[in-house]
Amino acid sequence: MKTDFTIRQAQQSDAVALKELFQNTVLVINRRDYSQAEVEDWASCGNNLSNIKERIETHCFVVAVNQQSQIVGFSSITPQGYLHSMFVHKDFQGEGIATMLLEEIERYTITAGITRITSEVSLTARPFFEKKGYVVEKEQKRKANQLSLTNFLMAKEVAFLEYYNKKVTD
Repeated sequence: MKTDFTIRQAQQSDAVALKELFQNTVLVINRRDYSQAEVEDWASCGNNLSNIKERIETHCFVVAVNQQSQIVGFSSITPQGYLHSMFVHKDFQGEGIATMLLEEIERYTITAGITRITSEVSLTARPFFEKKGYVVEKEQKRKANQLSLTNFLMAKEVAFLEYYNKKVTD
């Protein structure tokens, strides 16, 4: 299935599609683990397009697109190794898109010399990140817009990826 999707750098012209994907995914998928009020508050964090456009400029920001050029997922990480976002379209869950996005982000960390990735991960996404080698450092409450939601500070040491990458290319 992975061949049905490609990864590319996000562009400013993607901002509206990214906003809609984020909000729809939070409202539908994250409803499994959060109340209606919580997902509505969280989704409202995407209302400001200038925040999305700024992240496109300042983060390594990648999107997954299908064969019809529809954005079906996105992820962004700061130059310091903070994985800011990872969202897959509500209609494309379970198709390997998050794995593709995370692999691209982890490749970026190797080239950028980042040795540790941290992220604040939702209840919904925690099992995915644990399967990918991320470890919970602490459970916490973080303010979305008005409400405080439970999430997990998770981290992964990626220095071993650099070692593995050197072994493969030597």
